[in-house]
Amino acid sequence: MNVYTLLVEVGRSKDDGLPEGATGAALICYSAGRDEAEAVRETVAILKQADLSPLDVTGYGSLEERLAEGHEIDQDERALMQRALDENSVIIAQMQPFFKGEGASDEGETLH
Repeated sequence: MNVYTLLVEVGRSKDDGLPEGATGAALICYSAGRDEAEAVRETVAILKQADLSPLDVTGYGSLEERLAEGHEIDQDERALMQRALDENSVIIAQMQPFFKGEGASDEGETLH
C-alpha cells in the first residue's frame, strides 16, 4: 500500500460548503491505495459523498516517486501522508477556492 498525492479540481454543487461566489476549488489530497488508480477512485468517491463535484484529478505519484523526481516534502506533508497510510484514508491537505476568472471551473460549472 502506498500514499499518492492528488490534485483534484471540483466544480460547484448544492451543499458543497465552498465560499459564496466560488466557482469551484482545487484540493490537494493524500490517498492510500494499492496503486494510483485505486487512490483516485477512492478519492473521487469520498469527495462525492461530501457533496463535492470532482471534475479533474491529476496524480503526482507516491512519496517514493515524488522524491525520485526531486520534490521537496516537508515533515508536515510527510505526517499527513503517514496518517493517510495508517488510516487507509483520504486526507484533504489543502483547499483553494476559485472565483470568477480563476481556474477551469468557470467553464462546465456543475450545479445540482
